[in-house]
Amino acid sequence: MRFWKMNGAGNDFIVVDDRENSIADEKWPEIVRTVCERHMSIGADGFMVVKKPNCGGDYRMLFFNSDGSVGEMCGNGARCICRYGYENGLAGEIQRVETTAGLVTGWRIDRQLYRVRLNDPCNMRLRDKAEVNGVTYDYAYVELGNPGIPHIAVPLPGLKDFDTAALFQLGRKLRGHEAFPKGANVNFYEIIGPDHLYERTYERGVEDFTYACGTGTGSVVTVLTLLGQVSGKQVRADMTGGTLIIDVERREDGSVSDLFLTGPTNLVCKGEITDESLTL
Repeated sequence: MRFWKMNGAGNDFIVVDDRENSIADEKWPEIVRTVCERHMSIGADGFMVVKKPNCGGDYRMLFFNSDGSVGEMCGNGARCICRYGYENGLAGEIQRVETTAGLVTGWRIDRQLYRVRLNDPCNMRLRDKAEVNGVTYDYAYVELGNPGIPHIAVPLPGLKDFDTAALFQLGRKLRGHEAFPKGANVNFYEIIGPDHLYERTYERGVEDFTYACGTGTGSVVTVLTLLGQVSGKQVRADMTGGTLIIDVERREDGSVSDLFLTGPTNLVCKGEITDESLTL
């Protein structure tokens, strides 16, 4: 099985082409869990399978978290798979990618920089609270797409200097909080300047912090735009793996019509998966 290893702002993925449906659907979770294990195999936050389109796109993306669970979509992954589609002749300068959460359109800006239109935000709760270990935390809830990718945006002063172990425990408890029946990606953020954020994301399905989260960043900036705390134009979000740019088009009724994510892609290596632990 041929693969590409890619990352978007440090959020890393394995990409394979299965447009010929040579792998049975029920085999993918085992493959994903095995190959995404960093110490035993290639290692990655996520795994993407390129499939033939069903609904008018150039191609279709199946996205898996590293634990083998299916993810609705991934913003950093979408940029990477847009580049994969362009460089493999599946699409031109504009890429239309079918995902479980809906159609995602991408644009090639240069060799490494790509821009994608994220799925529409929905089911938003802009001001809510959750209690963890007797402490009450403010949060906003957003889903992107239908079915939606669940995110919570949690303001946390002093985030850059917050104790890593304590932040991990808080992220894990919020990720599985009873307020979120299907779990949630937990996006901690701090506003550090005009239209400038610092962010850390504990991702559902990875069950750890990732270097970046595109859909999470889009969700946070959506919330802050609707609350009037950022402009929604060229909002920068700094994460462990780099910086992502979000643009939000706001409707007059207080919702969001278009949500764009711009950021880097990096092609790390190409090769063949020969992992002898797999039983294909």
